[in-house]
Amino acid sequence: MAIRCQFENSNEIGVFSKLTNSYALVCVGGSENFYSTFEAELADHIPVIHCSMASCRFIGRVSVGNKRGLLLPNSTTDQEMQHIRNALPDSVVVQRVEERLSALGNVVACNDHVALVHTDLDRETEEIIADTLGVEVFRQTIAGNALVGSYSVLSNQGCLVHPRTTVDDQEELSSLLQVPVVAGTVNRGSDVLGAGMVVNDWTSFCGLDTTVKLIPKLFGDMTLKSKFGW
Repeated sequence: MAIRCQFENSNEIGVFSKLTNSYALVCVGGSENFYSTFEAELADHIPVIHCSMASCRFIGRVSVGNKRGLLLPNSTTDQEMQHIRNALPDSVVVQRVEERLSALGNVVACNDHVALVHTDLDRETEEIIADTLGVEVFRQTIAGNALVGSYSVLSNQGCLVHPRTTVDDQEELSSLLQVPVVAGTVNRGSDVLGAGMVVNDWTSFCGLDTTVKLIPKLFGDMTLKSKFGW
């Protein structure tokens, strides 16, 4: 299932939300319609948590997580962290990270097994990602871009990457990640995939500008279509 939505007329829904196989985070403020869209689809399966981080709403860009853990920017307040921790399943580990590349969602893309990270990420942060999220970490670029979290979206079932990613690079990534990889766009041609959509293993949410005509182009591989739920 794929759900199209907006946050306050913005199609960059990945900026304002985070989705994993064990929880979803949706920023506070704005129209309740955005939160309700996630809740209607997910509430029977995983908790949908209203939150902020470091007093900002860009929660999808400043955090990274999977079913095992959630990493928050070091500027996240104690109150915000406690609220999130109380709402998450007990099995999910929550930790703040001191990282100069503070927009973690832009510099890390992960599923429950593997994380791709910015080539200049601090070594200590790399170790925290490996330990907290329980993943193997690879320093990587996507179509020459170090912002791997911006230019790819990743689940345990597949990966969508920047449209200029070569076929050879897609095959290399597929071998590394052990999932199918395809190139595409969201929101009428945007290559900033991480800002335009969020996915887990059974559903996805994307900006309202992702048209019906674009959806088949996003997932030209029929296997990947079904795995992403389109």
